[in-house]
Amino acid sequence: MSHSILIADDEPNIVLSLEFLLEDAGYRVRIARDGQEAIDAVAAEPPDLILLDVMLPRLSGFDVCQRIRANPAWRGIRVVMLSAKGREVEVHKGLAVGADAYVTKPFAIQELLAEVARQLQRGPDGA
Repeated sequence: MSHSILIADDEPNIVLSLEFLLEDAGYRVRIARDGQEAIDAVAAEPPDLILLDVMLPRLSGFDVCQRIRANPAWRGIRVVMLSAKGREVEVHKGLAVGADAYVTKPFAIQELLAEVARQLQRGPDGA
């Protein structure tokens, strides 16, 4: 069974590229274009991993991550934050609200795919 990934990003070019690359790597992919849509998608069918942009309409990626971590039923979802905001304070905030990893844009595709695989290998309990 392939892992499911939710891409939560409002930048069409990034979404299109990630969707193609992740599906090509064998993952099942769904898309959310704003923070509320991401929460709704998780509630409908929790993914194994979320690629979560920080700067989303309606709810920020930080808010989405906090809500995911506040729900015990979603504890096992791996969250990789993606952001053009790569200053230490933003990275620290992303990890503090519960992200498992923080990747800055622009990113190397192979590095992102390796991070996705690494996170999914860790499993839902983080081990």
